[in-house]
Amino acid sequence: MSFTDALLDAARPVWEAQVEHPFVAGIADGTLPEEKFRRWVEQDYRYLKEFARIFAWAAARAERLEAMQWYAGVLDLTLNTEMELHRDYARRFGVTPEELEEVEMWPTTRAYTDFLVRTAADGEMADLLAALLPCAWGYAWVAEKMAEGGVPEDARYADWIEQYTDEEFRQAAAWLREEMDRQAADRGAEKRESLVETFVLSSRYEWQFWEMCWQGEEWSP
Repeated sequence: MSFTDALLDAARPVWEAQVEHPFVAGIADGTLPEEKFRRWVEQDYRYLKEFARIFAWAAARAERLEAMQWYAGVLDLTLNTEMELHRDYARRFGVTPEELEEVEMWPTTRAYTDFLVRTAADGEMADLLAALLPCAWGYAWVAEKMAEGGVPEDARYADWIEQYTDEEFRQAAAWLREEMDRQAADRGAEKRESLVETFVLSSRYEWQFWEMCWQGEEWSP
């Protein structure tokens, strides 16, 4: 069993709970209320701006040219493909790119991105990878599960599934898994357990993000 297989096993209840979450199920069958999807577009756009910084950080810290190239490629994918999809979604809701930039981060978005940035700043490359994989790999995994039931008629939700099952995203997730396995190969049991804890925590933030977009969220006074 690879280390990333062990990571998935540790977080499997959380990952499976994501697939079963009403927000994700609503995308899969095309019944998600428009207002809830708009919340995701706005909050995930703000999330991706911080997520992209993690890949920029990883590219700068990579010790191998191949790794630097891959991190830079995923950074480009995030900034110029994934975020453009969000801007396109926003236009369908009558939200301009300028207005999208002004959306306030909700508490879960802020907590999750702060966790990612702190992990990247304070930890090793292995810690960074363990923190970002539940998003980078998780979206491809969740979308694949959703696609098993077919593509919904609503074009917005069909586009979402097709985006995250696209070969480019799948390849990026596969490479990041390989890099995680490489980084963990020579680590002791204590460090590997720490990486598992980081991965599971980040996975829980992923579930909480769906819940935030489903329920709505606001800052207390």
